[in-house]
Amino acid sequence: MAKHILIVSPALARANNGNWQTASRWARFLRTAYDVAVTDAWRAADRAPDLLIALHARRSAASLAAFADTHPDKPSLLVLTGTDLYRDIHDSSEAQTSLQRAAALVVLQEDGIVQLPPALRPKARVIHQSAPALRPYQAPARRRHHDVCMIGHLRDEKDPLTFIRAANEITHPAVRLLHIGGALDPAFEAAARAAMAVGPRYRWLGALPHAQARQRLKRCHAMAITSKMEGGANVIIEALTCGVPVLASDIGGNRGMLGPDYAGYFPLGDAGALARLVERSIADQDFLALLRRQCAARAPLFAPAAEQAALRDLVDNLLFAQPHRLEPT
Repeated sequence: MAKHILIVSPALARANNGNWQTASRWARFLRTAYDVAVTDAWRAADRAPDLLIALHARRSAASLAAFADTHPDKPSLLVLTGTDLYRDIHDSSEAQTSLQRAAALVVLQEDGIVQLPPALRPKARVIHQSAPALRPYQAPARRRHHDVCMIGHLRDEKDPLTFIRAANEITHPAVRLLHIGGALDPAFEAAARAAMAVGPRYRWLGALPHAQARQRLKRCHAMAITSKMEGGANVIIEALTCGVPVLASDIGGNRGMLGPDYAGYFPLGDAGALARLVERSIADQDFLALLRRQCAARAPLFAPAAEQAALRDLVDNLLFAQPHRLEPT
């Protein structure tokens, strides 16, 4: 009988966010060899899996604690998100305890290792997320619009106001800023609606199904990611694997994805700098070609076969390495 793996994700399909995309993709990868289920919590009275995979140190802390206390002989794997790495593990006792309880840790880009306490780094591994490659869109020689999209729900960590404000700084008449994502904060929704009322430059499209969002992204001139914190943004991967260059806030999580020498960074929260990057990417063909080359060079890191092989290797070792022991707390 195949061993049972349970993935605990605080976000399920309805949320359609990065945590859900990771949980769904990992379940698909692991079902080739294991019995896999996805849920939002595990309790001591529930059926015990052979391996618990928990996403988010703070939000899955109760499930991870219950599993470690009830089944100390069984392994657990903790996947660290952006809010974990760049906020919670530094000031949340729940998140700090989760780091200790898990048998293994996964971060989704290289900068994540640096954020961990040195004593815990040996039990951490980088596993890059992935997305299937799409055939790059062949834009007409003369575009009617130069669309730049942002894909991310309207919430503080994504810093949607920087994207909205950049619309006021851009002068190129053909540029449109398209924002895909649900409104999780009424204040940001109000700001998005107000920006649309001013003129056609900024358009908030709301939440779209994942496949539809990728097709929108594929046809864009560039993608902007303005986030304050990211653990390993799926949207960067999806841009790179369909040939769309990225304009990214200069934060550790984005540097871990795109590399330290990437030319498309702008200072966090600087709408004017983002606007200048957008306009430069249109006016300066050498600059646009550089962004595309740099993105193409990173894209192989995010191939599905590479992610599946790394995940299977880690899971196989956790399940079949005996005896299992938790790190001391």
